[in-house]
Amino acid sequence: MSQVVTTAEGIVRAPADRVRAALADYADVRRRILPEQFSDYRVEAGGHGAGTRVHWRFAATSKRVRNQLMAVTEPADGTLVESDANSSMVTTWTVRPADEGVSSVRVHTTWNGAGGIGGFFERTFAPKGLRRVHEDVLRRLDAELAAG
Repeated sequence: MSQVVTTAEGIVRAPADRVRAALADYADVRRRILPEQFSDYRVEAGGHGAGTRVHWRFAATSKRVRNQLMAVTEPADGTLVESDANSSMVTTWTVRPADEGVSSVRVHTTWNGAGGIGGFFERTFAPKGLRRVHEDVLRRLDAELAAG
């Protein structure tokens, strides 16, 4: 078993504090910006930042669908961490000011991958697919904040 890692980065045209607040808003904003790979979305506790527990089904492919129960923490300024209770997956969202009224957002995800030939394919293809999904979330976040 080896660790699988993927990272996506993007620019969001809003101040860092506004971007952080939007990402931490699991009750409203996060639900609206998730693409079609996410379904059965529900907040089970909290709804805003640390202490939130949120469930969704994530379809990496039509055959690889995972129930995820994410526990949210905020260990450092500008960082939001989602840890899946059902797997080793951990996603860290980091928001930093990039320029006047513009923010840089980095999404970094790790998990313990499978071994053998299945693990080879997972390490080869899963990071690229998840990066595309996270890039889509960042585009949707940018559009959400630009609209309001």
